[in-house]
Parts: sequence; structure tokens; C-alpha cells
Amino acid sequence: MGVRKRERAEQIKEAKKQVAFAKLNNCPTSPRKMRLMADLVRGEKVENALHILRFSKKESSNRLEKLLLSAIANWQAKNEDANLEEAELFVREIRVDGGSMLKRLRPAPQGRAHRIRKRSNHVTLVLGENNNTQS
Repeated sequence: MGVRKRERAEQIKEAKKQVAFAKLNNCPTSPRKMRLMADLVRGEKVENALHILRFSKKESSNRLEKLLLSAIANWQAKNEDANLEEAELFVREIRVDGGSMLKRLRPAPQGRAHRIRKRSNHVTLVLGENNNTQS
């Protein structure tokens, strides 16, 4: 491996240390309901996001809270020597995509049937560090 290639690889590795992510696949709630909670925590500091999710009544908030805790644990695994409070982590990106759909039939009057689509979603949560500390 050349010198420039090795230096570039080290730069990329350092940049990835400041970012941690977690994914939740095939969550059995509709993407529309999950996006309502995701919009509340996007761009927030980690402590504020945890408080918002913990005290919300929606079912999807429990799943997002668990996902956020997983992303924090992933960040701590990457940065063992860093302190969580000093890092000023925030939710850099949270994306909710549609997942697979279970299609069911519900009996309707006069021999007909209505289709029921049970939706699921995929959530990707990315945490980032706030590097511009103000003194």
C-alpha cells in the first residue's frame, strides 16, 4: 500500500470514529407513524432526544429510544477513551424507509374481500459529534 493511500485510509478511519449509527429493520409499524416521532428528535442533542422519546405516549417512541441507546453504545465502543458528556453527541440523521408489506384479506359483504396491507419500516439513525465547542 502506498503512502498516500495509507494516509487517506487513516483519515477516513478518523472521520468514521466521530460517527456512529444503528439500524432497525422490519419494524412492524407503519412508516408514517414512525416518521412522526423521528421528526421530533432529528437534529436534537442526545440527552434531549432521550427525554423526548421517554416521555412520549406513542408506541414507536419506545422502539426509537431503544435504537438511540444502541447507537450511543456503538459510539462508545468506537471511542473507548472519550467521555460521552464532553462529546456533545446529536442526532445527525434519522431516516425512516418503508419495509416489506404483509397483505391480508378481510371478508366483506356479498362475497367480496378487502385487502389489508400491514406495513413495516426500516429506521437508520446516525449520531455525530459537535466539534465546534464554544468557550
